[in-house]
Amino acid sequence: MGEEAVETSSAGGSGLVDRHVAFVGALRTAGLPVSMAESLDASRAATAIDLLNREQLRAAYAAAVVKRAAHRATFDRLFDLWWPPAIGDGESGYAEDGEGELQEVDPADLDQVRGALRDRLRDVLLSGDDEALRRLARESVNGLGRADGQPGRQSWFTYRVLRALNPETLMASLLEAVLNGQERGGLAERVARQMLTERIKQFEEMVEAEVRRRLAEDRGAEAIAKTAVKPLVEQVEFLRASREDLANLRREVYPLARRLATRLTAKRRIGQRGRLDVRRTVRASLSSGGVPLTTIFRPHKPHKPELVVLCDVSGSVAAFAHFTILLAFALREQFAKVRVFAFVDTTDEVTDFFARGGDVVDALARMSAEADVVWYDGHSDYGHAFEVFAQKWPDAVTPKTSLLVLGDARTNYRAPGLAALRSIVRQARYAFWLNPEPRQYWASGDSAAVTYTEILPMLECRNVRQLQEFIEGPLPV
Repeated sequence: MGEEAVETSSAGGSGLVDRHVAFVGALRTAGLPVSMAESLDASRAATAIDLLNREQLRAAYAAAVVKRAAHRATFDRLFDLWWPPAIGDGESGYAEDGEGELQEVDPADLDQVRGALRDRLRDVLLSGDDEALRRLARESVNGLGRADGQPGRQSWFTYRVLRALNPETLMASLLEAVLNGQERGGLAERVARQMLTERIKQFEEMVEAEVRRRLAEDRGAEAIAKTAVKPLVEQVEFLRASREDLANLRREVYPLARRLATRLTAKRRIGQRGRLDVRRTVRASLSSGGVPLTTIFRPHKPHKPELVVLCDVSGSVAAFAHFTILLAFALREQFAKVRVFAFVDTTDEVTDFFARGGDVVDALARMSAEADVVWYDGHSDYGHAFEVFAQKWPDAVTPKTSLLVLGDARTNYRAPGLAALRSIVRQARYAFWLNPEPRQYWASGDSAAVTYTEILPMLECRNVRQLQEFIEGPLPV
């Protein structure tokens, strides 16, 4: 079947309708919000396109069900599993014949096949032909990625293909061909190297996609989707976030910080009226014989929110600490006044590290080198940290301030410092605690979370979705 053809009869479903229902269900399982109306829109769109053109089908589905750019990668990966570009080998064999196709060969000739594929890969990388690169990825998986597994079942591996072809080792000869005698080490080489690196990465992604397609064909798309599809950025748990996840989180956190600032301002404005305007009230009462039937209040002045962030940066919550730094940067841009304090077993102010327009990595590096957050042994001591904060910065929290505590509330069986925390919270206008641990663990081991909830509201905040619920939902009191 050609590259643009839509496969509709593999093991994943008995027809277009079944495949549509299964695909929409997979999108919902992955976290994409696809309503019944959007599902129907996608099915109607499919009637208006050429079903033999796979990219038209992809575009039709995307237009109907994808609401956010951050969800597009998950959509594309699931689309490739449920609407694969080919079935079976997709090509005819393994070794190169006179027309450039691959024919099946004896295992003893794999070195020759590997050499032929490497030569073709070099030529295709130089040509910049995406379609040729995709065909070569499919042929490479067919020839080099297959391994015998259980009886009657084959396994497919990306690393076998990439280890055999080792495309990075082609860089020297590719640069020589692209530069064609130009001076090395200059701008031309840097541009060429970046272009070739991107092309090699594209080939590796095509190999990975082809391996997923073959595994889905053998084991079912539903089974492969469970491991092949990464969680959406709003579902990534802070405590398990990778470097790439944290980079994506930064784009999500900034708009949420703006909404948090707006919510705190709005709540103050709605929750209070200005003082009674006696002069205007008396003047209005003249029309009713001096009886103040209508009371007039002075306009409530909009409040510029002030914020104090108190965050645990110990090793047990390292990834969450990175997130809190991102959040502190975002909040710094939105609030009139923000003070940031970090602690492990003692507390230090790190506000100066969060200059407007600063860099998260630089802030983390400065915090590690300069912040005085370790007092005794470098293990979390919430009680001592709260006591130091209350003693050294007694005026940091005022009736105009919102207090945000970030940490897992695990005290290493040390005194929780309830009196100090209670005095801090009592001074704040609002106080909230965001905990990255699941709620069912709050009463386990050395966690003092349940005890702390008696002093201020504590919310489970394991990912961006829960942070969004905290910001957009009714604020706890």
